[in-house]
This record gives sequence, C-alpha cells and structure tokens, in this order.
Amino acid sequence: MHWTKQLDPSSLPIRSWCADVEPGALAQAENLSRHPALFSHVALMPDCHQGYGMPIGGVVAADAAVIPAAVGVDIGCGMRAVETDLPAERFADIRVRRALQERLKERIPVGEGVSHREQQKWEGFEEYLGNNGQVRDWCCALDRKNLGTLGGGNHFVELQKSTPVDGSAGEPEGGAKVWLMIHSGSRNLGKRIEEHYHRLAAKHCGHYRVRLPDPDLAFLPIEEPDGHDYFRDMLLALRYAEENRRRMMAAFKETVAEFAPEASFVRELDVHHNYAAFEEHFSRKVCVHRKGATSAKKDELGIIPGSMGAASYIVRGLGNPDSFESCSHGAGRKMSRIAACTTLTPEQCDAALDGIVYERWHPYKKFGKAKGRLDLSEAPQAYKDIEDVIRSERDLVEPLVRLVPMSSLKG
Repeated sequence: MHWTKQLDPSSLPIRSWCADVEPGALAQAENLSRHPALFSHVALMPDCHQGYGMPIGGVVAADAAVIPAAVGVDIGCGMRAVETDLPAERFADIRVRRALQERLKERIPVGEGVSHREQQKWEGFEEYLGNNGQVRDWCCALDRKNLGTLGGGNHFVELQKSTPVDGSAGEPEGGAKVWLMIHSGSRNLGKRIEEHYHRLAAKHCGHYRVRLPDPDLAFLPIEEPDGHDYFRDMLLALRYAEENRRRMMAAFKETVAEFAPEASFVRELDVHHNYAAFEEHFSRKVCVHRKGATSAKKDELGIIPGSMGAASYIVRGLGNPDSFESCSHGAGRKMSRIAACTTLTPEQCDAALDGIVYERWHPYKKFGKAKGRLDLSEAPQAYKDIEDVIRSERDLVEPLVRLVPMSSLKG
C-alpha cells in the first residue's frame, strides 16, 4: 500500500496502492469516503483512474445497498485465459500469426455495434425469463445477436507466450508456451441494466432526500424490491458476460487447432472485474463493489492484462483484507482517449508494437477534438506500465505467469 488518508473524522479512510492518483479519480474517491451507505474504507488499486461516479480500479463495501455506478455499465466485463502445451516457436513466423488473426476475424465479430447476423441460442435467456415471471425482458434481439462478440474499446483477443515472471531474458522453466486471452463483457445488456437501475436509484435517493456526495453514486437498499431486482439482473449480466467469453474462446481454440492440430488446452481461467458480491469482511457481511478490480482471495487465481504491447499476468491472490481481498484489473489508463489521439503519432505507436500482429490504426469515429485523426486510444503509450502496477500490488497478489502478446485483435 502506498498511502492512507482520511478527510475528516466523519469520512471513511482512503487506502491506495496507486502512488499518484489523478485529480479526477481522487475527487471521486473522496466522494465515496463520504457516502452514507459505505463501510470501513475506500480501496484504490494501482491501475486507478477516473471513471463515471467511481474510479475505475476502485473497491468499496456497502451495508445492505447496491450502487449501480460502482459496478459500471459493462457489468461482468472480465478476462478469460487458456494455457496450451504448444511451444511458442510454433507461432514464431509472423505470417502464420497474421493468417491466424484473419481467420479469427471471420469467426468473432469485432467492434462497437458489430454483432452476429442471426440470434444466438443460449439457455440462460430462457432460464431467466422462466424463473422470474413477468419481469423486464432484458433478453432482446440485440443481446441475442451480441452473444459471442468482442465489442470495441479496450476489449481484445490475444495470442500470447509465457516469459520469465521477473521479466529477464530467456525462457521460463519448461520453455515458452502459447496462451490465449480474451477481454470482454456483457455488451449492450449490462449497459441497459445499469442505466435502468441508476435512474431508479436516483429516484429513490431523491424521494427520501438522501444527501449524496455525488448524484452519480445513487444507491438502492437491497431489502427493497428495486435493489433485489438490480442484483438479480446483474447476475444475469455476469452469466451472459462469462458465456460471451466462453463462446469466443471456443472459436479461438478451434482456430488455433486448425493451425496447430497437435495443440492441447491445459487449463482455462475466467474472472469478472466489474461486479458486486456479498462477502464477509472485517466480521461483517457486506456488498463488495469491484469496478475495474479483480477478486484476490487467498490462493484464488486471477488475470491482470496489460496494454496491447505489454505483458499480462496470471496471479495468485494473497487475501489482503485492506483491499477487500482485491487487486488491479489491468494496467489502467494514463491518457484519455482524446489525449492519446491528439498527442501520440502513428510512428510512435507502431514502434511500441514491433513484432506484434495487430490491426492498423483507423480514423477516430466519435466527435470531439480527435475527430478526423487516427484512433490511437488503445496504443501502449496510453496505459500505465504494467510492471509498475504489478510491483505496486505485491502485497495483494503473487505473479505466477508473465505473458507477452504475439498478436492482438482489438475492436
């Protein structure tokens, strides 16, 4: 832990594993420390940066309440990783990796607003509707078409190879092996759920004249029907997000097997990093909100990705109570998307990705100062150094496997 601060006796302490918290994220953490429904303290992970209402890379615990914005719009966003027995040399030829990536693009729809042409079948939809009677139907046609798609932004599909955990030259014991990794979430489903219940939370707090440090942090009591419904529907989004990653990983494994028929898939891990869960901390059962944070209970395995040009890590949790048994969810942004597009150059970004197969830079599609420029928002330079992030949380996790990208497919 880098520091602890408390604004005043009536506020909760803020405990940070992030040495330098940007002003916007710190202001959000201070708002959380004054929140009437929170318990014990606010924890900031080393990848912390400003989000909507609550910092991304933040963890809080609520007493019998849920805060939709403290989970975020991409409910269930998380990671899936598969270890193979293939030696990394099997994909040493960059031409083979390019061909594999092209095949992946045929199987996995990639990008914002991109989906399958046909609705996808999944028993989770029918189970949800069958078990909950006349509830709001989140299982719309778009959600059914989105299942098994990547989305945009920082979501990715990567072919990786293992390297020594300490970052030294050479190969790890047993030789460098191929790993597969996916980062994605609940797509449109989670966004609609969060926005719906955030409106209800704002209405609840307004009706009871609850004094909030920030209206974005409106909450719902769990014992109230709306709070119970949020939690139920959040669980649907978690299942959907996990199934989304599972389907993409199945397509990824199938593609790898076409290029390397001898491949065996040794183990598969899946973790969420945007969700709420009831857990016991400091002898009290509370609702822990992890927004851009990964569970790191004692001996629990986790996945912490870096940027598209940097290493990712498989880690083992140490169960540190001060972080609510949590750790970072990635490297964390150090530049906004617009800042990256307006200050970085394609030449700088290409140099940072030397030897890695990736899609070339496309025009920035959104409005603002970056309109008409190339979209460099996911370049490695826009993110914190993952090695610094991992060093900052060595009291939260033990690094087990270090993985560097050989190809990176982003939306």
